[in-house]
Amino acid sequence: MKTVLNALLFCLIMLPAILMAQSTVTGTVTDKANAMPLPGVNVIIKGTARGTATDFDGKYSLEVNQGDIIVISYLGYTTQEIEFIGQASIDIVIEEDASQLDEVILVGYGSVKKDDLTGAADLIKSDDFNQGPLVSAQQLISGKIAGVSVTSGSGSPGDGQNIIIRGNGSLSLSSNPLIVLDGVPLDGGGVGGSRNPLNLINPNDIESMTVLKDASATSIYGSRGANGVIMITTKKGKDTDFRFSATTSTTVHTSIDRVDVLSADQFRDIVNSHPNANAATIALLGNSNTNWQDEIYQTAFGQDHSFSALGSAFGVPMRVSLGHSDHDGNLIGDNFQRTTASLNLSPKFFDDHLKFDISARGNYTENTFADRGAIGNANSFDPTQSVYDPNSQFGGYFSWIDASTGQQPNLAGTNPVALLNLRDDSSEVRRYILNAKADYKLHFFPDITATISTGIDKSNSNGRTLVSDLIPTSDLTWNGSRNTYSNISTNQLFDAYFTYTKSIKDVHNINAVAGYSYQSFEYDNFSYDSEAEEDGNDFEFIDKSKNVLLSYFGRLNYDYDGKYLVTATLRADASSKLNPDDRWGYFPSVALAWNLHNEDFLNASNNVNELKLRVGYGEVGNVNGLGDYLFLTRYSGSESTANYQFGNSFYQTYRPDPLNEDLKWEIGNTFNIGIDYSLFNRRVSGSVNLYQKQTKDLIASASVDPFTNFGSQIEKNIGDMQNRGVEFTLNLIPIRTDDFEWSINYNISLNENEITDLPFVQETGGISAGTGNNVQLHTEGEAPYSFYVFQQVYDTSGKPIEGAFVDRNGDNVINDADKYIYKDPYADILMGLNTNLSYKKWDLAVVTRANIGNYAYNDVSAGNSYLDGVIPTTNNFLSNLHSSYLDNGFVNQSNENTFLSSHYIEDASFFKIDNITLGYTLDSAIKDVSLRLYGSVQNVATITDYKGLDPEITGGIDSNFYPRPRSFVFGVNVDF
Repeated sequence: MKTVLNALLFCLIMLPAILMAQSTVTGTVTDKANAMPLPGVNVIIKGTARGTATDFDGKYSLEVNQGDIIVISYLGYTTQEIEFIGQASIDIVIEEDASQLDEVILVGYGSVKKDDLTGAADLIKSDDFNQGPLVSAQQLISGKIAGVSVTSGSGSPGDGQNIIIRGNGSLSLSSNPLIVLDGVPLDGGGVGGSRNPLNLINPNDIESMTVLKDASATSIYGSRGANGVIMITTKKGKDTDFRFSATTSTTVHTSIDRVDVLSADQFRDIVNSHPNANAATIALLGNSNTNWQDEIYQTAFGQDHSFSALGSAFGVPMRVSLGHSDHDGNLIGDNFQRTTASLNLSPKFFDDHLKFDISARGNYTENTFADRGAIGNANSFDPTQSVYDPNSQFGGYFSWIDASTGQQPNLAGTNPVALLNLRDDSSEVRRYILNAKADYKLHFFPDITATISTGIDKSNSNGRTLVSDLIPTSDLTWNGSRNTYSNISTNQLFDAYFTYTKSIKDVHNINAVAGYSYQSFEYDNFSYDSEAEEDGNDFEFIDKSKNVLLSYFGRLNYDYDGKYLVTATLRADASSKLNPDDRWGYFPSVALAWNLHNEDFLNASNNVNELKLRVGYGEVGNVNGLGDYLFLTRYSGSESTANYQFGNSFYQTYRPDPLNEDLKWEIGNTFNIGIDYSLFNRRVSGSVNLYQKQTKDLIASASVDPFTNFGSQIEKNIGDMQNRGVEFTLNLIPIRTDDFEWSINYNISLNENEITDLPFVQETGGISAGTGNNVQLHTEGEAPYSFYVFQQVYDTSGKPIEGAFVDRNGDNVINDADKYIYKDPYADILMGLNTNLSYKKWDLAVVTRANIGNYAYNDVSAGNSYLDGVIPTTNNFLSNLHSSYLDNGFVNQSNENTFLSSHYIEDASFFKIDNITLGYTLDSAIKDVSLRLYGSVQNVATITDYKGLDPEITGGIDSNFYPRPRSFVFGVNVDF
């Protein structure tokens, strides 16, 4: 009892001291440039989560203790620290921090101040990334940047993303941008068994992504930057005490869409009334009502976890992270698992003259691939049959039986559930990237910094496809199969360059870079085919290749008094893919900019924070996606099913491949005019760009005269193409108070893509409807991949008339001469509208997108909506129909022209609500701990007139698409 009394007495004695030590300080925060109060400025006690924000009038009030350090921070302004020593009021004046705003703009082999940027580039920071169940890095910026289209390949977890910047840049080569990860240009090809090359990066490790668009910004990368550049910067360590971050989330992926096919009852009616049906045909009908799509799709679950620590140990800033993702797909049996780890060290020596940036990043991915053939089979399999048959010889799964062979009839569809359960397709992919960069500011000449950067990006995969001997098949000798493969990809980089930085009398500012780069790509592929071995054929396939890119580059940046800017760049690339006479390509660029806001007539303006005019021109080359050594005679071995038989033995033969000794670079010339603006204390900002890109010497497949080469088709420089367009970005902060802030990002781009020179038409765009049909072509005067079809004739009620097409040339005969160009698959207009609201501790983000003017060929409907398709060949199996048959009443699919009707080209314009995220932050419940809870919905809604599953189809041909799910996420982020 005495102890308790003494404790109470001690508290009573100390209470006045405690009360006296804690005080309230008030004040106003203003902008130095215009003496205007700043709302929303953070005013916190250093090392704690205690703090406040200024109100609309820039005022604040804060409880402080003697000796506390008050930290005042605001985006775009210099952070200040003030010690509290009893002041009753502290008024604070802060000024814009140019370095904070500028140094984050990365360009090749260095960075520039935002004021000094002359090219077209957009920066997205981690705070502005898309949220939700995002497995791939590309998804972080979807809809965020004008002129950038990001389309997922399917609804499978971790699947690849197709990125196009400012339209297609080639006909047969890659149109995807170069991805640069912390200075290392990545090999975008990936290895076998890999869903997406960028799955190696945990999105939580990414600090920012910079998109370089025009040639004046990308030409420093030469041929690698022909289609734009995306520079990914990962989070680095800091010279502070260690801070930790942990995130965890659980996702439910729901399957929301189904192809509209006939129900079991509708199908029975069709069969019973079919003109070719007899008693034997009708007897094939079953007694079940099976929705085969419901049988192959499931509600799937996923989880993501990550942990990171950053700080300084032994004087070395560092960051360590671990991550794990595990997502099932909606298609039964589909699964993606990934484990990532990264380490970054940033030591400095000799008074910061020598700096290192060392990073190691690795990932291990396990993939289980569901058989996507089940999607098409589910759309066409007889809905009156049950999934299982206890008398079936095929593992208990229902199958059609040919009475003469006892096997599945030829051309009959296979039970889709059997396809999923009796086939095992899996792989393991290991990938690591090691890179080290050393910057040495010369002691004897500190204006020059020498940089050496090395990196290795290595992937290896192992996979196998095992098919059970119980799977339904028409092959009488079927005994199951086993196919295995292993792939190794090695990308090695060495860069060395000097950077000269000099300011003369604070008026003439020079930054010059000159350097050398060497990058090699090696591939070692092996596969094994058990079926070939059983047939006595060669069963192993070995493929090794290598190509090298050697480069010299230089760049000069000059600005006069921060007002007039010039950037000149030259890169020389030599690619081993081209013959020695045409191997070297020289890619120059020049850009000019005028910072009007630094002129006297605007410098004192309270309303104009930034106003810059830009103009640039540059050239870039492209051989990305071109095969290796096509200018040399090469030999290919015959496939296992086409070996030469001599007696009872089979021998692999070798044949020379076609070659072209005259291949040279595709060259793209880009002209860009732009305006960057920021107004009203940066409450309104954005940019406008107008561009035109002329691509000449397009590489595409061309026919050659018989007996002049070792084949009938070669890759050849044969054409020209043009892209031109307009981009507009607007960032608004309509409301900013001490409790509430609302920000809006809107971007819109218009692009026109046209082939301006092509000596002959090239058909492309294969479809499943019919046999060997193409529905697209490349031709002069039109957009690439334009649809090439017959013009459908409709009756007075708007119903298509079967087999009736417009005789466009008036010769009273319907043939290929009557085909015409009708639309193309790429949107004329791309839009993104994103909004963020925060009220006290609540935050809400909504991400939406729109594509206008894109069209799609509905291959699902075209190939499966004819009455005679119900009984395809004989009376031993049946096939379901697409419900469009009920509308068009088409009967005969023997006329191949019917598949090439404009009726199947549909307007696929859309508006999508991609994501809605609601979060709540607890930053004072636990000392020095910030906890954020959030819920998110991905793929919320799609508004479109397109009749297929999803209007967003890469390439424009909708053929049994793996539907994208609607995903619900609950997550927790903890920083401590």
